Formats: sequence, C-alpha cells, structure tokens
Amino acid sequence: MNFEDFIISPRNFKTEKWQIGSQIRKEIKEDSIVLLFVSDYRGANGDAEVQDFTAIRKEFYQLSKLDFEVPLVDLGDLVSGKSVEDTHYILQEVVSACHYKRAIPVIIGGSNDLAFSLFSGLNFHQENINYTQISNIISLKQSEGINEHTFLNKILGSKNFSIKNYHHLGYQKHLNEADSVKLIKEVEFDIIRLAEMMNSTEKTEPFFRKADLVTVNCDAIESFSEAFSMNPQVNGLNRREICAYMKEIGLSENLKSAGIFNYNIYSENQLNHQLLAQMIWYLIEGINIQKSHPKERHYETFYVLIDEHQYAFKRDTFSNLWYFGDDDNIENCIPCSRKDFDEAKKGWLSPRLTKK
Repeated sequence: MNFEDFIISPRNFKTEKWQIGSQIRKEIKEDSIVLLFVSDYRGANGDAEVQDFTAIRKEFYQLSKLDFEVPLVDLGDLVSGKSVEDTHYILQEVVSACHYKRAIPVIIGGSNDLAFSLFSGLNFHQENINYTQISNIISLKQSEGINEHTFLNKILGSKNFSIKNYHHLGYQKHLNEADSVKLIKEVEFDIIRLAEMMNSTEKTEPFFRKADLVTVNCDAIESFSEAFSMNPQVNGLNRREICAYMKEIGLSENLKSAGIFNYNIYSENQLNHQLLAQMIWYLIEGINIQKSHPKERHYETFYVLIDEHQYAFKRDTFSNLWYFGDDDNIENCIPCSRKDFDEAKKGWLSPRLTKK
C-alpha cells in the first residue's frame, strides 16, 4: 500500500540543534518511534475533516532532544476514510507496516475507538497481547458500528483477537454504568480508580511494565481554562500526573504501540497544545530510557510466610522493580510493587497476585 495516497507529509519547521525537531525524519525506520496524527473524530460524535496539527507540532519540535538515540519519525497526518471503517482499515495497515520494521507507532488524535485499530494491527503480528488503557469510562455497549462506546466490547469479545491481560486505569465511579464495571471484574481484569492513580505512579506502575499496547483517553485528564478533550471533565489526572504516566508507558519492557485519543483538536489554547506536546515527549523519553537498559537482569528472591503458605517475591537488582512468583522465568511472574511486598510481610496478600 502506498502511504502517500492517504498521509499528508508534515511541513518543515526551523529548529535549533538541541531541539527534538532537528532529529525528526519522515519515513518509517527500523526500530524507530513513528508519530502519526489523526483527524477522524466520528467515533466521538465529531467530524473527519483534516485538522491542522501545526500548533502542536511547533510546541513539540521545540522541546529538548536530550541524549535520545531511538530514531524518531513524524509520518504526517492521516487523511480520514469515507467511513469510520475505512479509517480503521487504513490505520491498521500503517500500524502493521510499523511492526514489520519493529517500529513503535504512536497515534495522536482521533476518537478513542481508534484503539481498536492499534489492537487489530498488533494482533496480526503477535498473540497474547497485554493491553492497558487509561480512561475515565468503561463502556461495553454492543453495536454493529464502531465508536468510543463499543470498541472495547469488540476487542474483548472477538474470537479473532488474542488478549492475555487487560488493565483499565483511571475510571471514575460517578461516570460509569455499574453493569460494565461488574462484567470487567467478573472476567478478572483489573480496574483501577482515578483516586488510586493520583500523586504517585508507584502503585499502578506494574500495570504498564509488561504492556504491549497502551492507549490514553484524554477524557481522563482534567480540563483547565478550556476543554482539553472531546468530553471535558472537571476531575481527572492533572498535568504533572499524566506526564509522569506517559513516561511509565514508555518504560514498558514490551511496548509495541501507543495511542493518545479524544484530544480536543478544535482547541486554540496554547496550554492545551503544550500539554499534549509534553505528553508525547515524556513517552519518548521513557522509550529511550527503556532501550538503554541492560538485557541481562539479576533478581533477588524473598520469601514471605502467610497462614502457613510460602510466597516468593523477586526484586530486579538493576531497576529495583518487584515481581510476584517463584518461577525461574521472570516472564511467568507477576509485576507488582514494593508496597505489595511490604503488605505481604504484614500478612495481607493482594488478591490480584493469586488469581489464576
């Protein structure tokens, strides 16, 4: 497929050598990070006309490149298809092309249902996907059409998709239908409330550590002065918290795709443009840090006795990250936090660690 037919190449910006814009390329490179901006908001009751991402690019390109070594590509702006389904198909093809070159596609803009395309494009290349979503809403509505309320049901309910774990972070009780939350819990997927994510990433970091795909619904971020998202909320993650979480996403050991959806592209507020640009920057920083980590790891094992049952915790001596389990293969152990270990020593073991 010829991408030139449906991707508008980004314009050039004058930047300094120390700025990240000076190292951006326009063609997919092997083992790179590939940015793609999308204007199709029909899944969130918006329109599909090509929007101008110039203001966001200007803010992003002017940020520091530090010592980043992972190649960075700005592929441009995706032209929406005649239908929502057409956009999903085209996006899946782009995502798949990135995976063939071991590149990490980062999709910015568009409605939250585009997460379906990221999952579908990745599912073509691997099985047993670990998917983490930050969103204030859990919706499992059923419909033939695909939109921000139905896409999650299509992912979790499809026989063609291979999902290992699903973690839903940042949901707000007062915005959600009880039945959807109950169903997610019944199938033993993790749901983390907004209150548990505030002030520190330590408790929820384990839900990102092995994620293959992470998507962020901007509705989970609080709006200030002007709507930040398509469905603005007075409560949500604040500016510093979401940037910290973007870095955690980048630090995932398995990250292969990421998406930032439902951003209010119609906003003319410079602060909104700055925040989105810095969210992208912190994601890239996390990826670069993760790529610099040594491949060989060493672990210390600690045993805890609770009600005559012995449980094992492992600590990565390089990263100081914790795991639960006594398997020699760390991939078979469950990512956890130091707090989980400390609470186990007091006699309380999180049910999340012992579920089958």
